[in-house]
Amino acid sequence: MGNRIAELRKSKKISQEDLVEFTGFTLSQIGRIERGEVNTSISHLSKIAYALKVHPKELLDFDLK
Repeated sequence: MGNRIAELRKSKKISQEDLVEFTGFTLSQIGRIERGEVNTSISHLSKIAYALKVHPKELLDFDLK
């Protein structure tokens, strides 16, 4: 999921710093989420989706490899 968030963020040309500003999370928290080092709550995923202007389902739409 973290890779999917990073992929969407980069495709929209949004920096991690911008995502911090939009969500109120810390830069280290965004980094840990994108690297898959932490599990995050549904409410956090909702904030990230809103900041990226995507439906929350899109954050969960990834290939399992």
